[in-house]
Amino acid sequence: MSILHGYGGMKRNWNWRLWTGFLFALAGFISFWFFAQFPITRDFPWANLLLFAIGGFLLFTGIVRALREPQIYRGKIFGPILATLSVLIFALFAYGMFYVVRQMPPSKGAPRVGAKAPDFTLPAQNGIPVTLSQLESTRGTRSVLVIFYRGHW
Repeated sequence: MSILHGYGGMKRNWNWRLWTGFLFALAGFISFWFFAQFPITRDFPWANLLLFAIGGFLLFTGIVRALREPQIYRGKIFGPILATLSVLIFALFAYGMFYVVRQMPPSKGAPRVGAKAPDFTLPAQNGIPVTLSQLESTRGTRSVLVIFYRGHW
């Protein structure tokens, strides 16, 4: 007597949507380190969220397929397990990206509004180091406007 006899003699098909959806969710988590190299995907992780959305859609349709047609498709047990793991991965990613990263450390040593800034040296546009006191003395003024552009670090 065959093991498949209980399923009407049919071999159940591999439910590729479940595993592909889980791989998309895993790629959404891991690929942030790649996407962090580019400003358009570093400031807001839209590419990672798109990967998570595709993974969630595939997992959902795979679970529906496994529950509606269990005699044809596998996944009644692995589907919910993979979906739970994917949700946990997404929750960890969202917590890290939208809460932890956005926390500003306390700036106890930062100058207050109206206070004199400490003397510092920074490279100018041409790469030559310039100090704050040097700018004040060459300009003949007590006020200097310093603009910081966020770069890639």
